[in-house]
Amino acid sequence: MTPIITALRALLLGLALMASLVMPAMAQLSEESRAAYQKWLKTAERAEEVIDANRASSAAMEALRLELTSYRQEFLEARTDNGDRIRTLESQLEALGPAPGEGETEPEDIAQLRASLQSQLNELKVPRIVSEEAYNRANGLIAEIDKIIRERRTRTLLERGPSPLNPEHWGEAWRALARSGTALWNETAYKIGSATTRERIQNSLPALLFLLTISLLLLLRGRPWAHRAGEYLRSFGSSGRGVWTFVVSLLEVILPFVGIICLVAAVNLSGVLGIRGSILLDYVPGWALLILSFHWLGNQLFSSRIENELVPVQEGRLNETRLMVDILALILVAQDVLRQLEVIDNLPPEAHSALSFPLILAAALVLLRLHRIGVKQRQKQAETDTEEDGALTAGANRVISIVRRGSYLLGFIAPVLAAFGYVNAAEALIFPAVSTLALLAALLVVHRFLDDLYGWLSGQGQDARESLVSVMLGFALAAVSLPLLALIWGARVADLTELWSKFLAGFSVGDVQISPTAFLTFAIVFGAGYTVTRLVQGSLRNSLLPKTRIDAGGQNAITAGLGYVGIFLAALAAITSAGIDLTALGYVAGALSVGIGFGLQNIVSNFVSGIILLIERPISKGDWIEVGGLMGYVRDISVRSTRIETFDRSDVIVPNSDLISGTVTNFTRGNTVGRVIVPVGVAYDTDPRKVEAILSEIARAHPMVLLNPAPSVVFQGFGADSLNFEIRAILRDVNWVLSVKSDMNYEIAKRFQEEGIEIPYAQRDIWIRNPEALAASGVAGAGARAMSPSSAPLKPDAEDLNLTDDADEGDSDVDK
Repeated sequence: MTPIITALRALLLGLALMASLVMPAMAQLSEESRAAYQKWLKTAERAEEVIDANRASSAAMEALRLELTSYRQEFLEARTDNGDRIRTLESQLEALGPAPGEGETEPEDIAQLRASLQSQLNELKVPRIVSEEAYNRANGLIAEIDKIIRERRTRTLLERGPSPLNPEHWGEAWRALARSGTALWNETAYKIGSATTRERIQNSLPALLFLLTISLLLLLRGRPWAHRAGEYLRSFGSSGRGVWTFVVSLLEVILPFVGIICLVAAVNLSGVLGIRGSILLDYVPGWALLILSFHWLGNQLFSSRIENELVPVQEGRLNETRLMVDILALILVAQDVLRQLEVIDNLPPEAHSALSFPLILAAALVLLRLHRIGVKQRQKQAETDTEEDGALTAGANRVISIVRRGSYLLGFIAPVLAAFGYVNAAEALIFPAVSTLALLAALLVVHRFLDDLYGWLSGQGQDARESLVSVMLGFALAAVSLPLLALIWGARVADLTELWSKFLAGFSVGDVQISPTAFLTFAIVFGAGYTVTRLVQGSLRNSLLPKTRIDAGGQNAITAGLGYVGIFLAALAAITSAGIDLTALGYVAGALSVGIGFGLQNIVSNFVSGIILLIERPISKGDWIEVGGLMGYVRDISVRSTRIETFDRSDVIVPNSDLISGTVTNFTRGNTVGRVIVPVGVAYDTDPRKVEAILSEIARAHPMVLLNPAPSVVFQGFGADSLNFEIRAILRDVNWVLSVKSDMNYEIAKRFQEEGIEIPYAQRDIWIRNPEALAASGVAGAGARAMSPSSAPLKPDAEDLNLTDDADEGDSDVDK
């Protein structure tokens, strides 16, 4: 043992030497981390001072919040740094065994190594602890800034300003608007008259002419070019007509928009605008896109073509409805222009209130008018609607109805609030409502385009709009629209990013951290494993196993067993890849075992029975079995139940435990050879040997009957009405037993008729005990007819009837 101990000490000393070489680098890293932490402390202290003072502007607060967010992200990443190295050091310390207690000692080299490893572990853990503390502090500061900004915005919305109905404010508003217009005109006139501007125009004249030419061509010829492009695209096939129509409609927006961008670039290049004009010019492309988009939405929603009609409108109202949509776009542009002028020229509150009220009132009137048109159309549709409408159409109509009612309500509320001086609240209601309507309309249009695209690619055509893919696309578009709706109704980008950060951080279940990344990793790994398992199963079932001598039941057992093993391994690999600690599932397994003991006994019994069926294979796929009075073919064996297809083509699901614990008759276990029994009776005056010869000949002549062992004819005995015989034969395939039995019966009837052999039927004589009582009742004639066996029976009193079998001996009667 001495050489082993010596080698172990040498190894430990070598590890200690390597650790001593690593320590300077660790110290250097610690210095850098310490400097970064000091910088963070200064930022945190500054943020706390700003929050306590609460005097900084909202823009400054947003900038500070952005800085804190970057620090928080760094701390979040640092919390998981060096995880592998920490686990390695912890495993090394575990390998050394527990530290000696009081009064105990250990070899000096092991003690030095333990101290070195513990020092390294502390060096790695300290940054993680500090990062955790800093992360929590940054999180708290960000939450306080968000609270301050939300309170400020709430106060702004609920703030009451001057009433726009006060005539004194109208003059102030007009003068403020005139001052802004005059300042804009003077700046532009000064720039145009400047020699510098003329020189700049001369120097950039070729570029200006090129931009203006492109702009005029796209603005004047954009729509005809778009229609020509549509005619070219439709040459690829009429099945994608809806797709090409959508592409053409987009080109009708894109080409003029590019022309406007070229025009803005030309004006900007010329330098003829002053400061105010340049600021407003930057917003012109957005305003142009807004107007073009609303016009495009109006054409898509309220199309004159029935096949492109998304929202039906009464005849003669198409142009009016499109005009209402275009007016909404102009109102939104005017409202944004007013907002920019307020920022540039610092308009007084009286001017803002008086200038905003007409826009609010106009938007409300347009929404009310659109609602009235929708109400009339709904009344018209109610007369023609049927119960055959799909659930998806009903859901969409319900959403549209709710949105229309909401816009109708806001059309009343917003002007009233503005009239009382709550202009900010009115603007926060009416204009987001218009934007929401536009967003929902865009979702409807895009959803229809995606349906048409899927129908074109899959070849389903219009039927694709009622498919499951269409429903999934609708849910996906709804999920994408949620952040946009939040932004429309006043949510900040910071709020969405904060929500996204919390979503990515996940949640904890015990010591296990569940995050979207881990879930996505789990889904991808499990999906890949599941797909590979199914591919291997398909290859075995269709290619490899049919070439072997294994029967169909064995092939099914191998394929099913491989599937269960593959899914289990895929789940295990997915859990491991996602970083989920399986030891944390011990409590769940304990609780599950209690549940199994009380409520899941049948499920576990069926599961174990299914495993036994797959391993022992007392029955296999394709077997003809009888269980519990049910007879049919085994079509599928799973771990819980077995599916049996009966002869009337109905499926019966039988629990596996019934197949293991009950009595099962398997007619085709191992082979398909089976016996058929065909009973037949002949009259008493028939020669039994002749009957035997005929039946034997019939049995041997059938192609499904095996001659080894040879078929036999059994004289069963003397029946009540006939001599009873049976054909007993072994068939090549017992699955044809009914057909064979039918064929033999046909042949027996034919041969017996040729040979003059009678197949008797049951006969009974009816004896009347009191004929004089019946004669007295006036039914004597009916009683005489009842003496004949072929006559219809009478219905006298029960005490007057006795039944006697012709074949019985004696005169005993049976009262009925």
